[in-house]
Amino acid sequence: MLAVAAALPTGLYRGSGHSRLGEILLRKGALGRGQLEEALEEQRRSGRRLGEVLVSRGYCSPEVVADAVAEQAGVPRAPEGFWENPPPAEFPAALAVKHRVFPLEVAGGRVRVATADPLDLAALDEVRYATGLEVSPEAATPAEVEKALRRWYGPSAGSGADELLAAGWDDPAAGGGAEEDSAEGPAARAAVEVIRGALAEGASDVHVEPHRTATVVRYRVDGMLREAMRLPRAMHQALVSRIKVMAGLDIANRLTPQDGRIICFFLGEAAVLRVLDRTRAVPRLEALGYSGENLAKIRAAVSKPYGLVLVTGPTGSGKTTTLYAALSEVVSPLVNVITVEDPPEYEMEGVRQVAVNARAGLTFAAALRAILRQDPDVVMVGEIRDAETAKIAVQAALTGHLVLSTLHTNDAASAPARLVDMGAKPYLVASCLLCVVAQRLVRKVCPDCAEPYEPPPDSPVWGFLGNGAGNGTASLRRGRGCPSCGRTGYRGRTCVAEVMAASRAIRDLVRRNADADAVRDQAVREGMVPLVEDARRKALEGTTTPEEAMRVAASAED
Repeated sequence: MLAVAAALPTGLYRGSGHSRLGEILLRKGALGRGQLEEALEEQRRSGRRLGEVLVSRGYCSPEVVADAVAEQAGVPRAPEGFWENPPPAEFPAALAVKHRVFPLEVAGGRVRVATADPLDLAALDEVRYATGLEVSPEAATPAEVEKALRRWYGPSAGSGADELLAAGWDDPAAGGGAEEDSAEGPAARAAVEVIRGALAEGASDVHVEPHRTATVVRYRVDGMLREAMRLPRAMHQALVSRIKVMAGLDIANRLTPQDGRIICFFLGEAAVLRVLDRTRAVPRLEALGYSGENLAKIRAAVSKPYGLVLVTGPTGSGKTTTLYAALSEVVSPLVNVITVEDPPEYEMEGVRQVAVNARAGLTFAAALRAILRQDPDVVMVGEIRDAETAKIAVQAALTGHLVLSTLHTNDAASAPARLVDMGAKPYLVASCLLCVVAQRLVRKVCPDCAEPYEPPPDSPVWGFLGNGAGNGTASLRRGRGCPSCGRTGYRGRTCVAEVMAASRAIRDLVRRNADADAVRDQAVREGMVPLVEDARRKALEGTTTPEEAMRVAASAED
C-alpha cells in the first residue's frame, strides 16, 4: 500500500460545476445516464471529484474528461504533446510545482498554463499575483501535467537536476553523508518525485537500480518496464536509504532481503516498490474484460450463500482486483463481509479488512480462524499459500460461508488438485467448490492511436489466430504510438480468462482425485472457453494486438 499524500496530484476538477460536467459528457455521448448517477453517488460518498471518479471507474478516458472540463471552464484544450517543449525560463519553477501548472508561453504580459483544474481560481490567482502576469489556463489531463512537471522540474531534468547538482550529488566524492540525508533533503524530494511519477503513470512497480554512471528509475506500466528517469549515481545510497526509512526498514542492513510497507523489497541495495493506490475505485467485472458466459458463471457463483470461488494465475495477473470486483457484486448492508490480505489493496466501503502481520503472529490461517468467530457471510482470503489456510478455507466454505481466494496455478483445472496437494481432502474440495477462474492480463491497443493492422504474411501470429483471421470478421488493430500511450501503442490492460464452473461431473472427478487433464477435458466439453481461446478472441476483436495475445497465451500454456 502506498500512502504518500505529497505525491498525489492536486486540484482535480474542483469547483461547483460537477453536475454541469456530467451534462456535458452526456450531451457528447461519452457517458450514460446510469453511469453518471452512479458516479455522482460515489462522488457524494467519497468526496472525490467527479472527473476523478469517472476515470477511475473506467466510464471515461482522462482525455475525454479533460475535453469536457475545457468546455465547462470555457478554456482551450492544452496542445497535444506540450510536455515535450521546455517551459519559459522566466516562470518560477517552484510556482509551477506548487500549483501543478505547467507554463506553455509567456508573451504580452500573459502566461498560458496547462492545468488539470482550470476552475481552481485560487491557484490561478496566486500565479497571477506572484508573476504579475495575466493567466490563461488551458485544460489538460492530470497525467499530462505531471509528465511535464517531472520532465522539466523533476530531479532528472530542469531545476530539479540543477538542485541536485548544486547539492554536490554529481560528485562521487560527495557521496559521504548520504545516509544522513534529511526528510527535506534532495534524496527525500527525489523519493517523493519517483513515487509521484509512478502514480501519475499508473505504474504497478518501481525499480531503482544502480548503474556505473547513474541511478536508473524504471516504472512497470501495463506489465512492461520503461525507463522514467536517471539520477546522479552519487545519490543512489541516500535515495535507497530514504525509501527504507519510508518503509520502516533497517537502513544498516544491506546484505539480506527485507520487506516493508510501501511495499519495498531489497536485494543488493537495488529497490523495487509495489505501487498500490488505495484511493482508486473498485472496478466492475465488465470493466476488467469479463463478458458473456464467463461473466454469467462468476456472478452465478458469488450469488450462492456458501462455497469456494478461486481465482488463479501468476503474480501480477490481477487476481486480487478480480476478487474485489466479485466482492462488489455481493456487498450490501445485509451482508457481513470480511477480508484478510497482505496488505489490503483497495479500500471498500461496507467491508471489514484485516491486514496480515506475520511478525505479530497474525498469519492468514490465524486471521481466518479469528474471522470465522465473527459470523461472516462472505470471507475473502488474499491467498491460500499453506496447508493450514487451505484446510480452514475449505471447512469455512462447507459450513455456510462464501469464501473467495486466490491460488497459484497455471489453469483452472489444476486448482482442485493443488488444494488436495496442500492437504485438503478430495471429497471436501468437491463438496464446496463453486467456480475457478484462471486469468492473465493483456495490454489493450491505445484508443487514441489505434489503426487497422495486418501482420506480415510470414508472421507466426497467423498460426495463432487460425481460421478466425481469414473469415472476414476479424478487426485486427495496433497502436501507432502517441503521447497518451508513451509511444508504446498500448494503454491499459484487460483480462483474458477461462472460467470453470463446478458441475456435478467435475465434482465427481475431483472427488475421485482425477488429474487436471481429465478435469480440463470435462470442463471444455461443458462449454468452458480456454484462456488461449479468450486471448485469441480479444485479438480478433481488436482489443489487443495478435502479438500481445500470443505472448500472454504462451505464458498460460507453460
